[in-house]
Amino acid sequence: MDIGVVLQCTPPASRVVELARVAETHGFSHVWTFDSHLLWQEPYVIYSAILAATRKVTVGPMVTNPSTRDWTVTASTFATLNEMYGNRTICGIGRGDSAVRTLGGRPATLATLRESIEVIRELGNGRSARVGDATVRFPWAGDSRLEVWAAGYGPRALDLTGEVADGFILQLADPDITAWTVARVRAAAERAGRDPGAVTICVAAPAYVTDGSVAALKHAREQCRWFGGMVGNHVADLVARYGAGSEVPAALTDYIAGRTGYDYNEHGRAGNTHTDFVPDEIVDRFCLLGTPDEQLIRLRELEALGVDQFAVYLQHDAKTATLEAYGEQVLPRLAAPVTATESAS
Repeated sequence: MDIGVVLQCTPPASRVVELARVAETHGFSHVWTFDSHLLWQEPYVIYSAILAATRKVTVGPMVTNPSTRDWTVTASTFATLNEMYGNRTICGIGRGDSAVRTLGGRPATLATLRESIEVIRELGNGRSARVGDATVRFPWAGDSRLEVWAAGYGPRALDLTGEVADGFILQLADPDITAWTVARVRAAAERAGRDPGAVTICVAAPAYVTDGSVAALKHAREQCRWFGGMVGNHVADLVARYGAGSEVPAALTDYIAGRTGYDYNEHGRAGNTHTDFVPDEIVDRFCLLGTPDEQLIRLRELEALGVDQFAVYLQHDAKTATLEAYGEQVLPRLAAPVTATESAS
């Protein structure tokens, strides 16, 4: 299982670049960022600096959307970065949340998301794409390689992901919900004539490494409670669309009953003042909290469900400590052991 990290583009940008560099040093495979240009700095500018400061990590948004950026510009940006730094980019995309809603807009339709995935992927891989009435191509991007991973929770979004996306991003780490979403994505891929195993599965959630004490767990919960509020914002849309008691698991929808609203000025922020409705049980289920041993137990459970990457949301007060703890005590134990010599039989 790969381990990635998800950063916010919070000023100064140099701090974001440094965290990315430290993540690579500790063995993280991917550096993702939020893409919400009003709330934080412009990620694609920062990607160029991250790629220049690192050697191996893959970078991209978790997630961009089809509404705030022209699809051809998005594809051109990735293809340019690939030419500069050697095919080390990835595109995570969804219908649009904070980047769209802070401008008074609405998330894109699934039909628009589907079309944008196809255009961005074709152009980002140096191929031709149909844009409106024209067929276009970047004549300079023949060597560019780009995967497009889709994020979503609802049944139709999961079906779309299985049908067209290179990967699936689930923004929570509850094993039961993971199992349901992965099964839905893979079934859709199979119906579409694709190899279900070819769709990469990524689970993303906050991780907070503790010393195992009750006090440390309490602090970790408060630092990560914001995540339940963010997920709840997406889930509220699902409940409005599908209704209570739908095929969406109750494990995902029930907890938002006490939700009263959402302030995007506190989006993705520890200490968020409007997440009191998120109980400890949800924080524990959706996030990875505890000692390195406890983190490994959950990671192994997710791996057994077919998860290929776990991406650590790093929006709390222990950013560097989390990177170090994962690098020293988690990542080495996830890797298959390899010995220098073999015992004589």
